[in-house]
Amino acid sequence: MKNIQIRKVPDQVCDVLRRRAAEEGMSLQEYLLSAVRELASRPSVSEVLKRAGSRAAGELRLSVAAKHLRAERDAR
Repeated sequence: MKNIQIRKVPDQVCDVLRRRAAEEGMSLQEYLLSAVRELASRPSVSEVLKRAGSRAAGELRLSVAAKHLRAERDAR
């Protein structure tokens, strides 16, 4: 396993994180590792956009999509 170190964490940020970890019954290290795992488990916005852009599908101009969306919303 790798180690990650974060330097120059503001005191106020560290205090908040320590408090939240204690509220969860966790050490600060356990709490941060849990948060990092959660962050790594979700794709970033750029990864989602890249994946969506690589799908085989037709192209629709933004103006046309907006017009269809507006018509759908107005129909409600």
